[in-house]
Amino acid sequence: MIGSSTVLHVCLFLLSASSSFSAANGRGSKAKDLIDAPLLTSKLEANPSRTIIVSPSGKDNFTSVQAAIDAVPTGNSKWIVVHLRAGVYREKVLIPENKRYIFLRGSGKGKTAIVWDDGKKNNAESSTFVVKADNFVAFGISFKTCEIFVLPDRRTAILGSITAQNRRSAVDSTGFVFINCKVYGVGEVFLGRAKSPHSRVVFAKSYLSKTVAPKGWANWIYDGSTDNMLQGEHSCHGPGADRTDRVKWSRQLTEDEVAPFLTVDFINGKEWLPAYYE
Repeated sequence: MIGSSTVLHVCLFLLSASSSFSAANGRGSKAKDLIDAPLLTSKLEANPSRTIIVSPSGKDNFTSVQAAIDAVPTGNSKWIVVHLRAGVYREKVLIPENKRYIFLRGSGKGKTAIVWDDGKKNNAESSTFVVKADNFVAFGISFKTCEIFVLPDRRTAILGSITAQNRRSAVDSTGFVFINCKVYGVGEVFLGRAKSPHSRVVFAKSYLSKTVAPKGWANWIYDGSTDNMLQGEHSCHGPGADRTDRVKWSRQLTEDEVAPFLTVDFINGKEWLPAYYE
């Protein structure tokens, strides 16, 4: 689910049956180089079961992302490419559990954006973009929302969070990993706030702007021990990467510690990503 005041540019967003998350932004790479990467194209774009095209102009199959998602057959078991032409799509998007094998492909950073601003208190209802289905890939899309304000006597910004990971036990294989990303926005935001005792989030090799709060991380609704959490960073840079005032339980990961999170094996990619199909 995506719903904060931060802008998140996604060049690669993967969800597998393990419910892990990985995002990668090809900083320094041309969009075409990424689109032609074997991970995305080696068997998926070469022969998709179907391609659906969405554009704000109305000249293609649909004008909204949600309408295109709704057109995917229930119980789908073959990869479908949903291509979003350049433009701003002002809507909330939900990909339900029974709409699997979707490759949502935008036209690149700054060209294709999904935008919404919902002030409801319930995070599940206010999220701009929700994926409940297994086997999902997104590429080349910016997700944007607006800063949240409370207006009793003056404008007071509410500190939001990029992630709220809910790993509940040590044997749970889930986690959020952000690699080569850029994080920036208006006001301040936490990299993550734990939703359960084993919450696991890693930001690696990413640019963190001053929008990242000095503390970096928060417990949110979980007030118990932080001993089993992993709220980690590795080789991040930018003004928001300064760890001087980070919360005591967050960690600067070593090369050995971060290594398992930087490979496709963390999301069991060789079992479900098209590039590895026989």
